[in-house]
Amino acid sequence: MMTLHGFAASNYYNLVKHVLLYKELPFKENLLYAGSDALLAISPAGKVPVITTAEGLHLSESSVICDFIEETYPARPLYPENAGERAVVRQIMKIAELYFELPSRRFIPYVFSGAEIPESVKAEVRQVLNRGVTALSRLCQFSPWIAGEQFTMADIYVYYVNTIVSTFGSSQLEWDILAAVPGMKEWNDTMSQSVISQNIEADRLVNKTEFMQKVKAQFEAANTN
Repeated sequence: MMTLHGFAASNYYNLVKHVLLYKELPFKENLLYAGSDALLAISPAGKVPVITTAEGLHLSESSVICDFIEETYPARPLYPENAGERAVVRQIMKIAELYFELPSRRFIPYVFSGAEIPESVKAEVRQVLNRGVTALSRLCQFSPWIAGEQFTMADIYVYYVNTIVSTFGSSQLEWDILAAVPGMKEWNDTMSQSVISQNIEADRLVNKTEFMQKVKAQFEAANTN
């Protein structure tokens, strides 16, 4: 049985968890936070999530983990059979990560510390997000799924990318970023209504308080030093 290491407040942890649940694979969860010695022992960069396979292999980086799961457990496939269509799915995932999530993450230290975000940073983030909006508007089909008729890895991946975009990007820029991509907001609402998504969200809310307390303590310790 696989073990999923990390914490439920992490969108990337939840992404991998969603894939495991979608494929109906048995796994157990092990609560580990970034920076812990236990995590560093199994994650080269000290990042969550990590999985430990039944054979004892430790794997980190969500995209690597998801590809491993897909290749090892091909039932209920999350990629199309056609190589070109698979590449389009991965293209959507990469663009969402680079031009949607990563710029939105730049706001996280300011939000958690309560510091004011410089207008120059907001302008830079908005510029990158605009690029993402344009690219995803061209690529995404939402007919009904993000890459067409088949539910794919991109649906799961982008859904959890969007949690960061909405929480930090949209809120700090006073801009409904998801609504700027035609069809994305409606698709995102549909994704949120699945049983898997709702169960993962319930677990996230349970973990949120403890996670925020840890983040606050880290910031206070950093400011003290």
